[in-house]
Amino acid sequence: MRALTFHGTRDVRVDNVADPTLQHPQDILLRVTATAICGSDLHLYRGKVPGLKEGDILGHEFMGIVEEVGAGVTRLRPGDRVVVPFVIACGACFFCERNLFAACETTNDGRGAILNKKDLRPGAALFGYTHLYGGVPGGQAEYVRVPMANTGPLPIPDALTDAQVLFLSDILPTGYQAVLNAEVQPGSSLAIFGAGPVGLMAAACARLKGAERIFMVDHHDDRLRFAADTYGVEPIHFDKVDDPARAIIEATQFRGVDASIDAVGFEAKGSTVETVLTTLKLEGSSGEALRQAIAATRRGGIVSVPGVYAGFIHAFLFGDAFDKGLQFRMGQTHVQRFMPELLEHIGNGALRPEVIVSHQLSLDDAARGYEMFDKKIDGCRKIVLTPGRAT
Repeated sequence: MRALTFHGTRDVRVDNVADPTLQHPQDILLRVTATAICGSDLHLYRGKVPGLKEGDILGHEFMGIVEEVGAGVTRLRPGDRVVVPFVIACGACFFCERNLFAACETTNDGRGAILNKKDLRPGAALFGYTHLYGGVPGGQAEYVRVPMANTGPLPIPDALTDAQVLFLSDILPTGYQAVLNAEVQPGSSLAIFGAGPVGLMAAACARLKGAERIFMVDHHDDRLRFAADTYGVEPIHFDKVDDPARAIIEATQFRGVDASIDAVGFEAKGSTVETVLTTLKLEGSSGEALRQAIAATRRGGIVSVPGVYAGFIHAFLFGDAFDKGLQFRMGQTHVQRFMPELLEHIGNGALRPEVIVSHQLSLDDAARGYEMFDKKIDGCRKIVLTPGRAT
């Protein structure tokens, strides 16, 4: 089969690889009909996350048609059309029983990314996301083996298109969990740092929950225009506004917003010092977006972090967070928990995640797609790849 494989920093290729096979009674084999390039995939593409091996298949946002099922699969049958969550969860462990699927303690045979780990069990395995998270082949391929199929894949009605439901695999639940963590409700004010796909999905979900005022901070004019036109955000371009947090405070009666969402994560554009420290591996992440979120949030407010972080951060300003009495909520998304509810919102028209798609390419053009997404060529917001068909 054809699949997008990793060969080094900014070197991904669509190769011929062996077809997957069933390995466990709860496995299914999926024929992929649509897959997407995620912002988290760019962390891998740029060589920012350890644990990849040459030839690893990338991709964790995908959906398709069930081709085969293992003997222990009870929820699906061949021919079913499903979306697959990027988190692989057993559904029966201590954490899964509490709907904390991203913390599943049975599916990941890697070590996870925690530095001060002790003997802590790792969290859930993830599709296509390094051997720290299990080394499970990803979904930017013609076929995928999907483990734990009694817990993960969600059947999709034929009335909905692939584009409408594909993002149930990751970015839509991720944006939704960020909004729930921020306790957005009718009348809330919110700042979203990052106008990428997760930031846009957070804006859509915040509107769904009744947010009255949404500030969005980024430095890509086209993304900010799109967010303003589509979700009614108040755009702040951080290359033109010296201090976005100050602008937000001034616009909110010098209090700050009820909550901030950091949808950027560890590759935020930081200071020269942070750039040097990160290059020398003396710092794990840039803290710029997080510092701005802390500064922009009112006393007693919430900082919600769906953006990926790794390691330690220079100038975290924990004292500011303490003085303001802020709450922090963060982590990988418990996708399975939110998929059915979000599918209903898509079905009734309350959410239209497909509107963020800017480019549709053949799977064979995936390497070009990564370059386009990385460099924001041609106003690239979100790319959907289709095996065997160019659009």
